[in-house]
Amino acid sequence: MMKRAIFSLGYSFLIFTFSTIVFAKPFSKNLTDFEYPFDVHTLTFESQGRGLNMAYMYLPAEEGQPTVLLLHGKNFASSYWETTANWLHNQGYGVVIPDQIGFGKSDKPVNYQYSFAALANNTKDLLTSLNLDDVIVTGHSMGGMVASRFALLFPEMTSKLILINPIGLENYLHYVEYKDVEFFYQNELKKTPEDIVNYQKKNYYDGDLNSTYAEHASFLTGWIEGDDWPQLAKVSALTYDMIFTQPVIEEFDNLQIPVTLILGTRDRTGPGRGWKKEGVTRELGRYDKLGAEVKARNTAITVKELDGLGHLPHVEAFSRFIKRYEEALD
Repeated sequence: MMKRAIFSLGYSFLIFTFSTIVFAKPFSKNLTDFEYPFDVHTLTFESQGRGLNMAYMYLPAEEGQPTVLLLHGKNFASSYWETTANWLHNQGYGVVIPDQIGFGKSDKPVNYQYSFAALANNTKDLLTSLNLDDVIVTGHSMGGMVASRFALLFPEMTSKLILINPIGLENYLHYVEYKDVEFFYQNELKKTPEDIVNYQKKNYYDGDLNSTYAEHASFLTGWIEGDDWPQLAKVSALTYDMIFTQPVIEEFDNLQIPVTLILGTRDRTGPGRGWKKEGVTRELGRYDKLGAEVKARNTAITVKELDGLGHLPHVEAFSRFIKRYEEALD
């Protein structure tokens, strides 16, 4: 008889065997029934001539303590910062954790010009609404590209920049063919819940899958099972485009504030590796080598490596990650 494991993950419910995964709970586009770890607030503002709602969590700082801005990646909701946010708040730090427009519980317009500059500007508006004019900016994965653009646009609001396994440490279009948004849209429409879990299991967690890891995939699998997936797939395609067409790495020598890279060296995240240009031999996503490449661009950048960890060191091995993160904060 085949063994199976059952996990209850907030409002999501997953049953998986060695070969089959069944996802029983669909989610709406704004994750109405998906529980976040802290109270969720909404900033209503105008951007590109339309009103938008941006969801965020906010834990105020103790008097005299700085505030940390935590920026999520493309395949994640801001809820995955829970452990990091709790640690920071216990140290007295304030914590702001937004869902960018197009992600999580925030609005997801399909007729919006998604750019890292626009997302950074929206984030600035959020901080201004909270009367915060100086923050420690932390970004993970695609959030590292948002964080980098924020620091480049608003250095006066950025006391430090900390990047955790960010994508965008390579200018991808130097190595891969350009793909139209429709290419990504059709790819997204074809995805299944099994595809999401198998990708994350293989690429994020070195073949492992436990209840914590599965929880961070559950909102994506629930979206695919829900009625809003065609709209969400289009938004996802639009945000893929900005990853390829709006590089930040070429401007790293312009960063004038303290910058720290925290890199799990097992990570091999390399967008576009499946359609490299003819003759390109470079292996994309070699995070065991990217730190040295970034240092060559800007020797002032500090690189802290975590050997054997993958794309989500703050999830995979928090006790190891937090030592490096605390060093970066100090």
